Amino acid sequence: MRSENTPFVGGPLDGRVLPVLVGMTGQPPKTYEIPVPNDDGRPPTVHVYRRVPGRVGRLGLPRGWKYEYVSEAKGTSRGLKWPWTKG
Repeated sequence: MRSENTPFVGGPLDGRVLPVLVGMTGQPPKTYEIPVPNDDGRPPTVHVYRRVPGRVGRLGLPRGWKYEYVSEAKGTSRGLKWPWTKG
């Protein structure tokens, strides 16, 4: 599979550029979750990043992507959102 170097903004990975696998369409996943183990035996803490357009080209189209940190107040990723589901 192909990967793309993607910058991360905010949270514990702020300023880092990591290779992220891209799908068949050439886009990375919409959310990126990073589990961080705890030392005291509790379940791991999950940090969530959402994909946003990186640079905007001359025609207004996104050229690349970046991930921005989502605080715990906004919640975690919910997967696919179907039109017939509420919320």
